[in-house]
Order: sequence, then structure tokens, then C-alpha cells
Amino acid sequence: MELAHSLLLNEEASSQLGEVQKAEFIFEWLRYLEKLLLATSRNDIREKQKTLVGQLLSLLNSSPGPPTRRLLAHNLATLYSIGDTFSVYETIDKCNDLIRSKDDSPSYLPTKLAAVVCLGALYKKLGRILANAFTDTVGNILKAMKSAESQGRYEIMLSLQSMLTGLGAAAAPCHRDVYKAARSCLTDRSMAVRCAAAKCLLELQNEAIFMWSTDLDSVATLCFKSFEGSNYDVRISVSKLLGTVLAKAVIAKHPGAASRQSARRVSLEEVLELLGTGFLRGSSGFLRASGDMLKGSSSVSRDVRVGVTQAYVVFVSTLGGAWLEKNFAIFLSHALSLVSQLNSKATQTQIDAVCCRRCVSFILRATIGGLLGEKAQIAAAKDICQTIWKLKKVMDAVLSDGNLETRLSSTDVAASQHTLVCALQELGNLIHGLGTTAAPLLQDSSTGLLDSVIAVALHPSLSVRLAAAWCLRCIAVALPSQLTPLLDRCLERIAVLKSSPEAVTGFSFAVAALLGAVTHCPLGIPHGKGKVVMALAEDLLCSAAQNSRLSLQRTQAGWLLIAALMTLGPAVVSCHLARVLLLWKCVFPVSPKDLETEKSRGDAFTWQVTLEGRAGALCAVKSFISHCGDLLTEEVIQRLLPPLPCAVDLLTQLSSILKTYGSSLKTPSVVYRQRLYELLILLPPETYKGNLSAILKELAADLTAPDTQAAASTCLLPALCHPDDLLILSPLLQETDHRFIEEQLLLGNGVACGSLEYDPYSVYEKDVGGDSVPKPLPPALSLISSASRLFGVVCANVQEAERFLILEQLLNSVKHTKGARQQTVQLHVVAAVSNLVKYMAGSKRSLGPEVRRLVLTLVLGALESPNALLRCAASEAWARLAQVVDDGVFTAGLAQVSFDKLKSARDVVSRTGHSLALGSLHRYLGGIGPQHLSSCIGVLYTLSQDSTSPDVQTWALHSLSLTIDSAGALYHVHVEPTLSLITMLLLSVPPTHAQVHQSLGRCLNALITTLGPELQGNNTSVSTLRTSCLLGCAVMQDNPGCLVQAQAISCLQQLHMFAPRHVNLSSLVSCLCVNLCSPYLLLRRAVLACLRQLVQREAAEVSEHAVLLARDSRDLAADANIREVGLEGALLALLDKETDRSLCQDIRETLHHMLTSMAVEKLSLWLKLCKDVLAASADFTAVTCVDPMQEEDGDRGDDASVLTSRSDGKPHPFSNPRWATRVFAADCVCRIITQCENANSAHFDIALAQEMKKSDSRNDFLVLHLADLIRMAFMAATDHSDQLRLSGLDTLLVVIRRFADIPEPEFPGHVILEQYQANVGAALRPAFTSETPPDITARACQVCSAWIASGVVSDLGDLRRVHQLLVSSLTKIQAGKEALSHLYNESASTMEILAVLKAWAEVYIIAVQRHKNHKQTLKTTVNSEDGVRSRSPPTDGLLDLVCADLGTLSRLWLAALQDFALLTLPAEFASQLPVEGGAFYTAETSDHAKLHYHSSWALILHAAALWLTSTGFADPEEEAANLSRPVTPTSMCQGSSSSGAAVKSPEDVYTDRFHLILGISVEFLCSLRSDATMESITACLHALQALLDVPWPRSKIGSDQDLGIELLNVLHRVILTRESPAVQLASLEVVRQIICAAQEHVKERRRSAEVDDGASEKETLPEFGEGKDTGGLVPGKSLVFATLELCVCILVRQLPELNPKLTGSPRVKTARPQTLSEEGSRLVTAALVILADLPAVCSPEGSISILPTVLYLAIGVLRETAVKLPGGQLSSTVTASLQALKGILTSPMARAEKSHAAWTSLLQNALATVLDCWSPVDGTHQELDEVSLLTAITVFILSTSPEVTTIPCLQKRCIEKFKAALESKDPVVQMKTYQLLHSIFQYPNPAISYPYIYSLASSIVGKLQEIDKRKPEDTAELQIFQEGIKVLEALVTIADEQHRSQLVACLLPVLISFLLDENALGSATSVMRSLHDFALQNLMQIGPRYSSVFRNVMASSPALKARLEAAVKGNQESVRVETPSKHAKNLGRNSSIQLKTNFL
Repeated sequence: MELAHSLLLNEEASSQLGEVQKAEFIFEWLRYLEKLLLATSRNDIREKQKTLVGQLLSLLNSSPGPPTRRLLAHNLATLYSIGDTFSVYETIDKCNDLIRSKDDSPSYLPTKLAAVVCLGALYKKLGRILANAFTDTVGNILKAMKSAESQGRYEIMLSLQSMLTGLGAAAAPCHRDVYKAARSCLTDRSMAVRCAAAKCLLELQNEAIFMWSTDLDSVATLCFKSFEGSNYDVRISVSKLLGTVLAKAVIAKHPGAASRQSARRVSLEEVLELLGTGFLRGSSGFLRASGDMLKGSSSVSRDVRVGVTQAYVVFVSTLGGAWLEKNFAIFLSHALSLVSQLNSKATQTQIDAVCCRRCVSFILRATIGGLLGEKAQIAAAKDICQTIWKLKKVMDAVLSDGNLETRLSSTDVAASQHTLVCALQELGNLIHGLGTTAAPLLQDSSTGLLDSVIAVALHPSLSVRLAAAWCLRCIAVALPSQLTPLLDRCLERIAVLKSSPEAVTGFSFAVAALLGAVTHCPLGIPHGKGKVVMALAEDLLCSAAQNSRLSLQRTQAGWLLIAALMTLGPAVVSCHLARVLLLWKCVFPVSPKDLETEKSRGDAFTWQVTLEGRAGALCAVKSFISHCGDLLTEEVIQRLLPPLPCAVDLLTQLSSILKTYGSSLKTPSVVYRQRLYELLILLPPETYKGNLSAILKELAADLTAPDTQAAASTCLLPALCHPDDLLILSPLLQETDHRFIEEQLLLGNGVACGSLEYDPYSVYEKDVGGDSVPKPLPPALSLISSASRLFGVVCANVQEAERFLILEQLLNSVKHTKGARQQTVQLHVVAAVSNLVKYMAGSKRSLGPEVRRLVLTLVLGALESPNALLRCAASEAWARLAQVVDDGVFTAGLAQVSFDKLKSARDVVSRTGHSLALGSLHRYLGGIGPQHLSSCIGVLYTLSQDSTSPDVQTWALHSLSLTIDSAGALYHVHVEPTLSLITMLLLSVPPTHAQVHQSLGRCLNALITTLGPELQGNNTSVSTLRTSCLLGCAVMQDNPGCLVQAQAISCLQQLHMFAPRHVNLSSLVSCLCVNLCSPYLLLRRAVLACLRQLVQREAAEVSEHAVLLARDSRDLAADANIREVGLEGALLALLDKETDRSLCQDIRETLHHMLTSMAVEKLSLWLKLCKDVLAASADFTAVTCVDPMQEEDGDRGDDASVLTSRSDGKPHPFSNPRWATRVFAADCVCRIITQCENANSAHFDIALAQEMKKSDSRNDFLVLHLADLIRMAFMAATDHSDQLRLSGLDTLLVVIRRFADIPEPEFPGHVILEQYQANVGAALRPAFTSETPPDITARACQVCSAWIASGVVSDLGDLRRVHQLLVSSLTKIQAGKEALSHLYNESASTMEILAVLKAWAEVYIIAVQRHKNHKQTLKTTVNSEDGVRSRSPPTDGLLDLVCADLGTLSRLWLAALQDFALLTLPAEFASQLPVEGGAFYTAETSDHAKLHYHSSWALILHAAALWLTSTGFADPEEEAANLSRPVTPTSMCQGSSSSGAAVKSPEDVYTDRFHLILGISVEFLCSLRSDATMESITACLHALQALLDVPWPRSKIGSDQDLGIELLNVLHRVILTRESPAVQLASLEVVRQIICAAQEHVKERRRSAEVDDGASEKETLPEFGEGKDTGGLVPGKSLVFATLELCVCILVRQLPELNPKLTGSPRVKTARPQTLSEEGSRLVTAALVILADLPAVCSPEGSISILPTVLYLAIGVLRETAVKLPGGQLSSTVTASLQALKGILTSPMARAEKSHAAWTSLLQNALATVLDCWSPVDGTHQELDEVSLLTAITVFILSTSPEVTTIPCLQKRCIEKFKAALESKDPVVQMKTYQLLHSIFQYPNPAISYPYIYSLASSIVGKLQEIDKRKPEDTAELQIFQEGIKVLEALVTIADEQHRSQLVACLLPVLISFLLDENALGSATSVMRSLHDFALQNLMQIGPRYSSVFRNVMASSPALKARLEAAVKGNQESVRVETPSKHAKNLGRNSSIQLKTNFL
């Protein structure tokens, strides 16, 4: 293929190839040439132009295939447009000659077609340059068309379209001729030609004025004709033509006076009338139509009506939304008139009426729903309301006026009913789409929307009543606040109008529909409504018999209400279940005998009522089983079953009842059968075992009934076919945007499409599919559908013999019927048998050989049926049968049958059926074995090349694709031949056979999947395969069929997944962008599925390519304005328009992926997009609910400035986006913030961001857009749409949390969010109005608490605004669950109450924290002045604000916690729960309430614990008498026992509260679920900490050891299961408090024992503390043991080397100590603190047991973490272990007489262990920090009793260590050693200090003298010297009088030697200078203190004296000159050193 990549065709290479390869080679060269021509310079092209033209023309003569000829023509045109145009006329003549040629052989046809295509391309590209030859060419082409076959006509039409495009107005002379030719083609028998003609005419109407003026009527009539017998593509093309021409006629600006007579102005009314004529009378014209009317025959075929419907939509869409707004009233009345015209044929029969209504609904939905923005939609809804009122008045007039003839009234009612149904459905859909933005519409009393709909619920026509009910349901789903009022209103109307049959049915429909809406409203309805509905239903059923006029209606209404009630779910139904089961039992006779007597009584009417009632009961039970599965216990099932046998008996008797009472019972009996079958399908077959045979007989009779209507194959079979197979059968079955109206064409003219009136019970079902209104099929069709489904189940469960008989009966009935009847019966039987085989395969059962034979015969017959769907279902059943039998021989036999058939049969039917059967076998059995694979592929190859029948090709290729898919790796050997077959077919099959191309695409897709990642390979064979795949994709991309392009895109998507480098991203993206707005749904889906995959890997590249393409090409999909807003914006705009759910989901995901990978780089673009979407609709009326008057006057300015709207005059890229799009934009803002969190920190640091922006203006940071973020959140939070308000509040919350602590650089001490206080206040205020739904208020509370807690606002006055909102909501909820809104379910008020309490809890927690921090800062800043300047708001203020309401809050908090505790009790305690529920929930809604409690209990718990600790468990507000007053409906902290609890002592109340908080915490922490949030865990632990901060609870825990152990075990588990350091630290803090409590308890017991036994002997005191007298600690019973476990767990996790099991083995010795992370260090420190406290909890014996462990761990931490740090600092863990050691060593247990000896020996061992740390392990020297170890030794020396450290061996080793350290080379070690020795020397006990002094003093003096000689050079040595001097001074102080003089005599010379005289002082280095100052200072102190010695020394050494005097004098001089700053600095430095070592 590489040889094809040249400017000229490599003829030598191509001549050597075979036929298929040659075609590929040429196509590849043409593809390459197309790109090359654009890239090559004009001169190079001109040089080779002649040769190139010659080559291209010779190809023209060589019969090129369709894709090749298109590409060839394109290249020829491009060549002439770039190069010279000299020879172009020559080329045109050649083409014309080829077309004129008389050769009619099939082999010459491709050349002729290629010539036609070339002419089109040349004229399109070169345009007016060729105007001269134009007329001749057109004449020639049109002449050729007369004799052309369909392909020729197709290509000629497209070619003419191209010519017209190129020439524009210059083509005028030929317009009429082209028009004539296109007219004839528009009604051609080939559909592709019709499409092409429509495209040609569409191009023509741009210039040919006559089409939309004088010839308008004939164009319209022509289009109507074209719709007859059309397919979907034709309807799309022709409706586009018709709609565009008519739109042009309406808005045309006519040219000057010259042509005035020819052009007439067409009015809108005329155009609409023209369309209406087509809709009502079809293409027959006026005269014929009237003749038909006289004859009474039906006129309009459905395809014409559907085509005209689409033309309406195109017409309005072309004129646009603004036009529709202006002319809406006219358009609406016209559309509705289509169904209301009295003499209309459209509504003659019920079937026609239903189809007509569908079409009108579609017109309204597509225009109103698709083109209008929300404001215009609200206006439209008002217009529709007016229409409903008008019709209502007409109807009232007719009904009230009794004098008129009744005939007139019935026609009037009939006429208005269909109009009303359309109007009501559209109104419902409109409001459903608007959601809560429709609220103003309902509040507008002038419109009276609800009144109008409720008034129509009384209409005499059933379908209108149902439509009204459905409309109410839509209103309720859109506006949940209307649900309860509407329900009440309808229930009340039924009660009042109980005697009107219309009212009973109308309002019961409405109630049922509203109950169905509850599942869509998360806030629900009050629980009590269920009781009201149930009572009403019972009343209706009981009173049905009282009045025969109403019996039927009341019976139906009663059961309908019960069935609808079931949708409310188990919580509501459980209360009424017993009554429902009783009614169910009573509705059927008890025994067969009763049934017999029933038959003999009654008349037709009573039987009608009876059947209606029983059908209703069956429906109610079915609804119960579907919606309340949880209630189906064994007991309930047993109570459901008894009536079933009787119901089946009645089923068997129905035919005899019908015979007796006549045909009026026909429909009720069909409905009854259908209901019973539906119920039986739901029940397990075991439940009706005894009736299986009877049911089976009835089913067989139903399936083969002699009076069955036309076969509705499209209702039955699609469910039984595989969805992939349906695509090849019929484009009608594919999903399209027009599915709603196209469905009726599937059903055939005799069958009605689904409509609500066929099954009123569907009014409460969940929405089925994407269409809003349910569309149940007529009862007869539903019956067959249910019967065939049930047949599968029943027949599978009977005996083999019975199965055989029934199947034989079915087979015979198929054989014995004839003609159309036979087809119908065969269809029903095959559907039933398919269901049987499907059920058998699913339940793994087997069939006997006889039965197999019968099934095979049945299925074989169907495989050769003329009905394509039936063949498809049969092939599926064929394969399923093989699956059931599961035997290789049988399967092979089946395959052989098909092989034989395919070899012999020549008819299309058999060949298609059997080829699909082979594919299905492969699909279900994963291949039929390798030996059959080759023969199967061979057969399919042959069939797929049968060019005489496209159908055979399509089915065979589809089957081949199934085979490839299932064969997997086995297929590799066949890949190359298959690929060349596919390529050959792609290059040769005419473009008119789109289905063949689609199947080819499926095959290519399957091949690519089979090759998979191998496609990345580089060897020749793989690269050839890859090129062929890409070539195949290219051919399909160029195909005019949209669905073929969709296949191409999904193939490229697969290729991109496996071999991304080889797919040209730029061309793929351009193809995707062009098709973003395609009219074909499947193509749009393919585009988005592909985009979604591409942006996951390379979002930035895709986005760039899209923008570049948009810039380069002018014509890129104008809808997707990529040029202005990029691909992202185009997708957002598409999301706003698109209605298909899966497509919208794909768009969202694509945008999310793009946002994730690009939001940070393209921050401004993304934020602008979101802002535009949110601002496009921000009509600031939404903000009117913010009333600035509530504020103090000074604030008004702030709030007003927030609300100013933007006034830039630019047009908006997003006009009126829907609320759902705006919600998505608001969510995107939150995602953008999250993305920035993971990026550069400058996004949240304004100073850094501004700096980086200055350095490079391209930098962009989120913090710079804060104003926009706030503005967007504000716009969203104050919108009309509730969902958007929620999203806005969420965004606001994210903004507050992320930006709260960013300081404002210009105003130190302030944060940047402070300036947006007014905006935040204004955004929150509307959420607290009385009519706001509870979910919004709850979310707003969360934002309030976050805002207050964030600390942004420090000024109390400002804070009060938001605080006031919380106060108002607190007032609202104080009344408890009763006082809140009755609009929603009780759980909604629970949610609101808990949200308020949680918000207050958060604020209180923060206030307490700040108060604490404030106290601490006050403590630390009392001495320093910095505290005054630091930004600490007067934090008590916030606490004061909260304290005002604390009394109320605390009671509510405790009540909520008590509720939570009750709700979390295990199920077995359910009987003990209070019957009426808790303080804030009702018993019936407890399941829903649980969720709300789960999300808020933790913070409430923390707050309650803090409050209890602040009052010290003594509530100041509660006097003892008052302790148990009722707070809320359940009284506080006790059960609801009245008098007994009234005298609880304070102690009891405290105990209850303590156990409540402790119980909730322990219960939660000991069974942490995986979804428990960190927030809850930390809150819970903080609550425990707060609780244990106060003495009373500590004493409780201390005195109850089991409780302490329990708590410790729970905390241990938390530490094990949660890795978060914060959680572990909090847990350790609680552990520490528990140990403190235990210590306090032990101390208290010892003290009281001592006081009690003061007189007696000390020896007799009992031992307190753990371990008692024995020292044993029992695991599980010991607090200390539990604590040790927990601490070891923490320490070993951080330092695994501490684990004795690890360190016991010689290998694992760490070579060096390690530094832990900051969190790790904090955890280790906390654990060590706890360890040090443990001995105090033990008895002396107990302390001996634990001491070794504690010491081991403390020294272990020291050893493992003693890392050298700069400046001799100690790491935090070392410090902690030293602190712990000191705590242990100074423990009183060390001195207690019982434990003294043991402790001493253990401590000596510990010291030895520390000393051993120096000795090298395994010969390697550990790099431990000497300073840490020396400090440890010092701690031992100074903290233990003398007998521990004065043992000679230990003492000697200690002294050696110090000696060695003094000799150390490291100055830091030396310095620290001096400091440590300083503390040892000063130790008061001489037994300890003297040995050190004796051993080390002399060497210290020696060292100092050495320094003295050497003079220090740097600060380190200076410090060593200073420390040394200090040690000597200390010695001087300690020494006895007689030795002191010697020491001073040593010290003075050293000091004086460092003094400098004034000359030297000036030139000295800073070190010497410091030394001089230090020496002088010390001398000044020593002189006076030891004056006699001082004098003696001075006297004995004059030199020293002179030096001293000179220095003093020099110093005085310098003091005068200098400021004493340095001196101060030095002092500071010295003091800091002392502070650091002060911890000893």
C-alpha cells in the first residue's frame, strides 16, 4: 500500500495485483491524492496535470465502484480548481459522451454512473466558470435519466443537486427542467431515488422562487404523494423539503415589481391549511377526498400522516423559536384543530383517533418542548390553559342544555375529547419539563391552571378524564409541593360527588395517578393519606351494590385506588394489608359449587360488574406483589393463594358465560383473562400447581382463537428477538427521534397503537421508557402478549406427555387454518413456543425427543415465513432449542438442516431465515465446533455475494458477524479472506443498499474486536490487515447513509481503542463534529460514544482539533457553534437540546472527562461557559423574595449591589438553557474547584496567584475568579428551580469551605471572602421562607453553619444576619414533628429538624473551640504585646450568641440522640419502641427517618457532650423538681411512663445522659460500617473526650472497670480498622483520659482507706490498683492489659522493629534509627504518655508485672528514633520517651516498700540496656544520637533512687560514656555533654554527683585550658567554652570552703586570658569579641562573690590584674560608643539554650 502514496498512480504496481487488491490499491491512491492535492504547490500540480487527468479519466472508463467514483470525481474537480482549467471542457465532453453511449450492458453501467458523478463534482467545485456548457450538460443528463434504472436516477439526482449548488442563480435557465425531472423522481418506486430527489429539490428551492410561490400547492401535493409507501429516510428528507419550502413561503421577501404577477404572497394561514389538508386528506387532493367521504372509505394512509407530522416540525423549527413565540396562538389552535374537525376522517374510528392524537402530540412536543425557552414555555402553557377552558365551556353548554338533539351533543363531545386529550398531555409534558420553574404559573390565579384540569376530570369521555389525571400527575412530579393539596382536593371531590359516575371514575383516576407520582417525589406525602385512600376505596367497594347506575364505576374506582395505593411501598401498605387481603378473599366465590350457582343467577350487567371487580382485584394483587416484595412472607402468600383456584375456574367458564349473556361481556372477559395471566406470570408456578392443566388449555385456546384480530407481530416478537438482530430487520424498529409517531407504522393499518384509555390501571405505573405518557396496547393484543409469556412458564412446568399433547394441538391449529388467519395463528404459536424454550433454557430443564420434534417442526415452518420478524424470532428459538437440548450431535443436525436448505433453496425467504439461524446457533452455543465453522463461513460467503438480493446479503453478513464474534480465536485463520470480502463488497455494493453496508460495518467491527491488540503490530501481515480496516472505515464514512456512518464511527472507535497511533485523530474528530447535530439519533449516539472514549485519553487534542476545524471550514455544523465556545460549549448546548436519556448521559460523561483533564489549563473558558449557562437565565425576578427591608438601613446598599444584572449587549451563546442544564453547570463549578485542589497551590493563595499572573499573564488561578464563583453560586441558589437552588447551595458550601481561610493581602488580619458577606446572606435568605421545601432549608442550614464556623466574619453585627436565619428555623422546629408542614411526608420534617439541630451543633462546637483557643492565646500572650495585634476576633461573642438558645438546643439535642438510640436498636427490640414514634419521627416513617438521623447524629452527639461538660453535668436551668418536664412529645431521657418517672433524682438524670452518649458512641464505634464517614468517627471520639474532661463522668468510668475495658477494646478496634492519623490520635486521647479516670479512682480509694483506717496499722491496708496482692493481670478483665495491647499496637505499627518476634530473629536488626512522619511521631508520643501513666493504676505487685514491658517500649522508641538532628536537638519521639522514662522512674511505686527491690533491679537492667545501645551490634556501628543516649543516662542518674545508679559497674560505664563524649570531635556533642554534666554536678545528693565530679572535673579544666591556648575560632567552640565555664562555676559553688580557692584560682586565669584591651577590641573578630564580653561579665560576678580568693589571685599575678583593668576601661569606652544591641542578642542566645534543656 505504501506504493499507492504518490502524486501519480503507480500503474506498474497496480497492474500486478489481483482484482480486489487492485480496487483497494486505487482507492488508497485516490484517498492519498485527495490530501496531497491540497498540500502540493500549484506549479508542481500544473506540471503533472495532463498525466494526472489522463490517469483519472482512464480509471473513469474502468468501471469504478461507488466509493471509488465519488472519490475520483472529487479529485478531478479539486485538480481543476487548483491547476489549469484549459482542458476542463474536454473532460466534460468526455463525460457527456460516456453518458450518451448506447451500451446498456451491466458491466458498462459503473462507467456511466462515474461520468454522472464527475459532472456533478466538477460543476459543484468550479461553479460559474462552467456556466457556458451547463444547459447542454443538463439536457444530456435529463435525457439519459429517461432510460436509466434506479441507480442511475439516484446518481443523476445527486449530480443535479451538486450542479445547482455550484452554479447558484446562474442555473436559472434549467430550473424548470430540473424541477420536472425531480418531480417524477420524488414518487419513484426506489426509496433512495426519492431521497435524492428531495435533496435536489431542497437545493433548487434556494434559487427557484416559483417553488415557494406559484407552484407551492403542487410542491405540497407532490410531497404528500411521496410520503405514500415511504420509509423513514424518505420521510426525513421529504419532510425537510416540504417544511423548508413552506417556511420560505411564509417569510419570503419577494423580488421587485417585474415578477410581481408571477409571485403571490402566501399567508401563514394558507400554509397551515395546506399542511392540514395533507394531514387530514393525504395526497388524494380535494375532489377525490370528498368522493371518498361519500363512499365512506378510509383515506389517509399512516405513512402520509406521519410524514406530514414531521414536516410540521421542520416547518416550525426552520422559522425558529422566536417566530413560534409570536405566532403561538395561531399554531396551537391549528394543531389542535387537526384532531377536532367535525367532519374529519382523522378521527372516524377509535384506532384512527389514537394515531392522530399521537401525531398532534408529537408536533406540539417537538416544537414547544424543543424550541421554546422556559419563559416562552410558561406563556405557552397559559395559552393551552385558555384552550382547555374554552372547550370546557362548550361542553358545559352542551351538557346543560337538554333541549338540543342529543345526537349533536355526542358529536360535539367526541370532537372536543381528542383536542382535550392532546392539550392536557402537552400541558402535562410542559410542566413536567419545567419542573419547579413552573411554580409562578400555578400561582397565577388569572390562568387557573389547576382548576381547569380538575374541571375537565368530569368530562363525559373516558380518555379525557384519564388525560386530566395524567396531567395532574405530571404537575405533582414537577412541583412536589402541589402533590398533597391536589390529592386532598381530588379525594374531597370524590367524597362530595360520590353519586356522579364521571366524577367517581375521573377523580379516582386522578388520585391513582397522584399516588403513582409519589415515587418520583423524594419528599413524599404525609403517611396518613394512605389511610384516607384505603378508607375511601373500601367505602366505594362496599357501596357499589347500592346503586346500579354507579356499580361499575365504584367497583372500578375502588380497586384502582387499592392498586395505586400499593405503589407507596411496604411502609404504608403494611398497615392496610389485612383489609386488602380480606377484600381479595371476598371478591371470589369460596368453592366451585358457589361459582356454579353464580352462573345461573344474574344478567349481563351484573356479570360485567363482577368481571370488572375481579379483574380489578387481580390487578391490585399484582400491584402488591410488584411494589411490596418485602411484605411477601410465607403467611401472606398462604392468604393470597385460596382465591386463585376459583379465579382459574372462572377463566375456564368464561366462554360459556359469553354464550349465555352475549357479546357485551367480550371486552370485560378479555380484560379479566389478561389480568389473571399477568398475575400468574408474577407468581412462582408452584403456587398454582393444581391448576396448571386448566390454565394451559385456556392459553392454547387464546393463542389460536378464531376471532383474533390482525397479527400484531411488532408487539409480540421484538421482545423475543435479539436486539442486535432487530437492527437489520427494519429501520422502523431502530430507535429514532420520531419513535413516538413511527411506532404506528409498525403495527399495520388495522391495529391501534397504545393509548392510556386501553388500560386505566397504567396511570399509576412508573414511566415506561423515555416517553412520558404510558401507552398500553388494546386489551386483545395485551392478552396475546401475556398469554404467550405465561405459556412458557406453564408449559415448562407440566408433565412431558401433557406438553406433547398441547404442542401437537398448536401445530395442528397452524396447519388447519388458511391465509392471513394462518399467519396470525402461526405468529402467536411461535411467540408462545419461543417463550417456552427461553424459559427452559433459563431454568436449565430438558425436553424429551418427541417434544423436540414438535418444536422443531413449528420453528422450521416459521423460519420460512414471509414475515421477517417471525423469521428472526424463529432463528432465536432454533438456537435456544439447541441450548436446551445441549447435545453436540443435535446441534450439528440443526446446522446441517440449514446448510442443506441454503444449498438448495433459491427463494429470499428461506435463504435469509436459515442464514440467521446459523448465526444464532453460533451466538448461543459459542460456535458449533471447528469442523462446522469453515463450512458455515463458506455458505455465508456465497450468500453475501448474491448481488441480486440485498436482503440475502444483509442477513448473511449479519450472521457472519455473529459467527466472527462467537468464534473468537478460532476465527484467526479466516480473518484475511473475510476482510478482503468485506472490502470488495464495500467498494462494489451500490450506496442505495444501506442495509448491506450496515451489516458490512458490523462484520468489520467484529473482525477488529477479534484482532484486538494485535492491530498494534508492525509486521507486514498485520499492517496490511490494519490498512484494510482503515480503508473499510473510510468507505463507510463517505457513504451517504447516516446509519452506515454510525457504523464507521464505532469501527474507528474500536480501532482507536486497540491501535490509537494508527487512527488519524484530526479527521475522526472532524467527522464527529460534523455529525454532532445529525437528525439521526443512532448517528448522534455513535458520535458521542466515540467522543466519550477519545476524551478519556486525549481530551486536550480532541478539543484543539475541533476548534481548528471550526476555524478552517466555514460550513461545519452551524448548530454546534464550536467556533465561539469550543467543543465543550457545543456539547453543553447540545445537552440542553437533546431529549434522549442515554445520549444526555454520554454528553455529561464526555464533559466530565474533558473537565477532569482540562479544567485547570483552560480555567477561564470553563468558568465562562458555566457562567454563561447560569447567567443566561438569571432574570433577576428570582431574587425578589430577598427583602432588603428586613436588614438594618446601613446594609441595604450591600445587598442591592449583589443583584445588578449584566448589561453587555453581545448575543448569548446559550439562549435560555433549561434548568437541568443549569444544574449540570453548577455541578461543573464544584468539579472545577475539586480539580484545582489537586493542582497548583496558587489556586487557593491570592498573593501567590497575583504574583504568578504578573510574571506570565497566561497563568490563570481559581482564586482570581472568586467573584465569579460567588456570583454563580448566588444565581443558582436564588433561582426558581428547586434542583438548581440545591446545586447553588452546594456550590456555595464548597466555595466557603475552600476559600474561608485565604488571607486578604491588602488588609492584613482579614480574609478574601469577607467582602462577599452580603452575597452569601442574600443567597441564603430565600431558603428560609415559609414556602421553601424542607430539603432546601436543610441544605441552607448546612451552608449557614459552615459560614459561621468558617470564621470569615468576625464582627458580631454582621454575623447576626446569618445567625438570625438559624434562630428563625430553630423557633420553627421547637414545636416538634407536629407543627411542621403537612405537605410532605413526616420524614421530611425529621430531615429539616435534624438539619437545623446539626447546623446549631456545628456552630456550638466551633464556638466552644474558639473560646478554648482564645483562653490559651490569652494565657500565652499575657506577657507579649503580639497578642493584641494578632487576628483573634472577640471569640466569646460567638459563644454568647449560641448560649442564648442553649437551653432549648440542649433539650432538643438530647431528644434527637434519644430518638437515634431507639432507631438503632436491633430488630428484636422492635416491640419495646414507643408506639407513637420519637421526639422527631413517627413510628410509621421510621425507616426513612433513620437515614436522616444517620447523617446528623455525630455532630449533635459532640455538641451535647460539650454542653454537658460545660454544665459539669449540672443543668443550671433545671431545678430538681423540674427535672422531668416534657420537652417534646416524648419526655426527656426516659420512657413515656408518666407518674413513676416524675421524681428522678439529678443523679439519675445525669446517669441517663451519660449512658445515652456513651452508649451511642460505643455502639457506633464497635461496629463501624465501611460507609461510616471520618467526620462521624472523629465527632464521636471528640464527644467521648469532652465527656471525660469532667470529674463526674470520669468517676463513673473509673469506678466501673468493665466499662473502661469495653471502651478500650472498642478504641483498639477503631485504631486497627481506620488508618487515619487524626482518628488514631483522638482515640489515644480518650485512652489517656480513661487511664486518668482509673488513676483518680485508685487514689481516691487509697485516700479514703487511709482516712478510715488511720488508727490501725499500715500493714493491714488492702492493696488498691490492678494486680492486687499477686501482681497477675487477667486479659479481658484488666484495664492495664487492654491499654498495653492498644499502645503496643500503635507503637509496633509505627516502629515494626519493636516487635519482639521480629527483633528476636538475628536477621532483622535495623542498621540505623529512623525519623517518623509528623503524624507518626505524634502517635508514638501519645502512646508513650499513656504508658508512663500505667504504673500508677496498679498495685505495687501489679506495677512489677508491667514495668519490664513499659521500660522495653520506652527504651525501644528511644533506640529506634534517636536520629542526629542539627544543633543537637532531640527528635520529638526521643523527647517523649525521655519524658516517659522520667515519669516511670519517679513513680511512687519505685519507693513503695513492697515493690522497691524489684523495681530497683528492673531499673538497673533498663539502664544497662541504654548503655548497651552504644555497643555495636553485629559489628556494625549504629548511628544513634549520642546526645539522646547521654540525656537518657542523665535522666536515670537524676530521677532514680541512688541504689539504682551507684552500683560500681553501672556507674563506671556511665562515667566512661561522659568521658568519651567530652573527647568527641563533634562540638555539638561536647556542648550538650557540658550542659548535662552541669545538671549532674549540681545534684544535691553527693553519693550521686561526687563520683562524676572526681572523675570528670580535671579533664574539663584541661579542656578549657586547651581552648584557652588555642583561642576559639567559631561560634561552636565559643559555645563549648561558655558551657565549660558554667560547669566550673557550678563546681565552685558546690565545693567545700577549703577547696574553693583552688578552683577559683583555676578559673580566673582562663577567663582573664580572653579579655581584650581597647585597641584589640576594635580589631577583634566577632567570636573573640563575644568571648571577651562573656569573660568580663563572669569576672564581674565572681569578683564580688569570692572576693578574698579574687584578691589573692590578683595580687599574686600583676599581669592578670593589668589585663583586667585595661579590659574594663576599654569596655566602658565602647559602651559609650555603641548601642548595646549585640549584648542583648547574646544574652538572648544563652537564655534560649538554657530553656531548651530545661525539661529535666
